[in-house]
Amino acid sequence: MLTTQYVHGAPNWLDLSTSDTGSAAAFYGELLGWSFRSAGPESGGYGFFQLDGKTVAALSPSHDGAPPTWNLYFHTPDADTTVKAVEQAGGTVRMAPDDVFTQGRMAACTDPGGADFSLWQPGDLKGLDLVTEPGSLAWAELYVADPDAVSPFYADVFGWTIEHTPFGDLTYIVASASEGTDPSLAGLLPLQPGDTPHWLPYLEVPDCDATLLLAQQLGARVTVPAIGAEGIGRFAELTDPQGARFAIITSATP
Repeated sequence: MLTTQYVHGAPNWLDLSTSDTGSAAAFYGELLGWSFRSAGPESGGYGFFQLDGKTVAALSPSHDGAPPTWNLYFHTPDADTTVKAVEQAGGTVRMAPDDVFTQGRMAACTDPGGADFSLWQPGDLKGLDLVTEPGSLAWAELYVADPDAVSPFYADVFGWTIEHTPFGDLTYIVASASEGTDPSLAGLLPLQPGDTPHWLPYLEVPDCDATLLLAQQLGARVTVPAIGAEGIGRFAELTDPQGARFAIITSATP
């Protein structure tokens, strides 16, 4: 279960790079009740999505024609040490660790299966203020061609424990942190033919079906219709009007 008591390897930040930040802010504002707060004139258009004053994600303009994408960050106490572990485990460092003012230190990487992810070493900014509540990050999934081949990479880099769990006709791989009372933090699944490797963020919503309908009315496209799973909840996948993919979930009550 995700929490804001961040440990090594836990998702601790989420931002959207998109071609039209104004339209994206309007879409997620209508869909999830988010407001947008700029990080200031020196931030290059970067800013924060907030819900009741708590930061739940961030937003930035995309550059060089890059496609709209939700970017997932993982906590590290030492970004420089972690990027060395990424390289030693067979991953690629796309952006070397760099300070973001006094907020923290970040790096961008790609796993051996081709999925991009980022690292966040907290400074003044510890991470997201809210997770698992409606309107915030609830879960994350990795889609790669061969999850069993990629999972050792994350175990080496973050110390994750990998567990195989039956899920219908599939085997669902659950990744857990080495710390925490309920340390599960992500799932790993095989990529669909023709798709590209990626991390997919799940956003918690009060009513999956109602949110999905509203998203369509606001211009989103459904890629996986709403599905119910006992003990998990009801969830769906979609792309926003600019093309960034994400998922929504109404989690089952414990």
